[in-house]
Amino acid sequence: MQLTGAEIIIECLKEQGVDTVFGYPGGAILNIYDALYKYRDEIHHVLTSHEQGASHAADGYARATGKVGVCLATSGPGATNLVTGIATAQMDSVPIVAITANVGKALLGRDSFQEVDIAGIVMPITKHSYIVKDIRQLADTIRKAFYIAKSGRPGPVLVDVTKDVTGALYEYQPRRPATVNRETSEIRTEDVETAIQMIKEAEKPYIFVGGGSVISGASKEIAELAYRIQSPVCDSLMGKGAFSGEDPLYTGMLGMHGTKTSNLGVMECDLLIVLGARFSDRVTGNTQTFAKNAKILQIDIDAAEINKNIVVDASVVGDVKEILRRILEGLPASEHPQWIEHIQEMKGKYPLSYDHTQLTGPYIIEKLYELTNGEAIICTDVGQHQMWAAQYYKYKYPRTLLTSGGLGTMGYGLGAAIGAKMGRPDKTVVNIAGDGCFRMNMNEIATAVRCGKPLIQIVLNNHVLGMVRQWQTLFYDHRYSQTVLNDKVDFVKIAEGMGAEAMRVTKLEEVEPALKHALAAKGPIVLDCWIDQDLSVFPMVPAGESIDEVFDEEDMKKNEQSV
Repeated sequence: MQLTGAEIIIECLKEQGVDTVFGYPGGAILNIYDALYKYRDEIHHVLTSHEQGASHAADGYARATGKVGVCLATSGPGATNLVTGIATAQMDSVPIVAITANVGKALLGRDSFQEVDIAGIVMPITKHSYIVKDIRQLADTIRKAFYIAKSGRPGPVLVDVTKDVTGALYEYQPRRPATVNRETSEIRTEDVETAIQMIKEAEKPYIFVGGGSVISGASKEIAELAYRIQSPVCDSLMGKGAFSGEDPLYTGMLGMHGTKTSNLGVMECDLLIVLGARFSDRVTGNTQTFAKNAKILQIDIDAAEINKNIVVDASVVGDVKEILRRILEGLPASEHPQWIEHIQEMKGKYPLSYDHTQLTGPYIIEKLYELTNGEAIICTDVGQHQMWAAQYYKYKYPRTLLTSGGLGTMGYGLGAAIGAKMGRPDKTVVNIAGDGCFRMNMNEIATAVRCGKPLIQIVLNNHVLGMVRQWQTLFYDHRYSQTVLNDKVDFVKIAEGMGAEAMRVTKLEEVEPALKHALAAKGPIVLDCWIDQDLSVFPMVPAGESIDEVFDEEDMKKNEQSV
């Protein structure tokens, strides 16, 4: 069957089961958009307000569904506007395929209008990047891109196609997508046996769950392991929901803004079982002292992560779910009553706490958790609100917290929320942002309105860049250089101007009615919640310090009194 290159691209998307794409048209990609018009009943295109929004929407779609997200952009600035979203996906192992169109082959390398070497630009931030200059290679390249994006450790792939290829004719032969199997060939039996022996010998085990556990779908196996060996469980920001935040064995997040129980417990344990985590500096603090009393067993699909940041005592390379299944086959039950009792005592001694006398981010997020019964998909931007969302919303399931963990991308959340809602229309989707982050991509409210689906945007508005200001307070002697947003921006008027409903919340008693109204809304709604500019995220570990140096507001007050 003779098709144009643009039509071959769309047929290849259909082969891969793609039903939704996010993008923004332009001159070089017009042939693809013309083909999309013909296929509009089979593939739904979401027109975002900016290409960065399209890349974040594809990311959010992928995280919420487990499928590959797809975004489209034209050449030059259209393509470069995808870069931040691609880098975000790479850092958090999110499978997306970005398809861009470049100038015609004859115009490449001539500084032509809107020409840029996007395949070269994204090479360090993708699993692979291609430029297709020959239509004979087009279909196979698209197929390879999807396979690479979702196999092994997932990640983004970019396919750049010259405009002449999108317009040329070629014979198209449909194919079934290549099957992506769990990584089992690299799993060594002797490594599994070593892991079993280490777990059997441990008297104070601790399980640390990372984003790889979410990706592998290992929740059932993690819960079985935790109860089989009676081990407490903590997680990274990316690992939220792989083990239920409501479970009695759960102790909270580990690291810079982790709970005291998790941080102190990991420093006391004799075996740390690490499931799909890469030992980010925000988790480990001082790597020389991290888990200094423990043997460390690392299970990860990416061999490059073994001994990269933390030297471990043993490792098993492969899919977390498959490895745990094999470990559980040979692992007897064990009990550690004194260890569990000690951890539970710490949970009672060091609960998360905040000021209940004023309107705060934690109060709003706890109320949101209560009203949604922990069933919503929560997206966030980056900063104080992100940490509060990690601390005070209890994630019962994987793929329910969508946040930029590795790159820390301000402006990520709203696009991701749109993608999540398109992929999971059955779920309540809420994006939580600070006012600094919301400013970055608030134009996507117009996209949310155009999509016509309910979506809640909560802005925790403290009129400052909250997390940076917190660091300036603690470590820069209150020198608030360029972190005060004392202008006259009105988010309610802006949201209404883009067609959304909007409400301002300034008092504690207004929170519950506003959230109930938002949860019942039929379209996008923005809640502009004004909180104090000097609220801080606690507990906290100073950058580079040992995680047992964790302190909270009470500790600060005691130190001030003793000085």
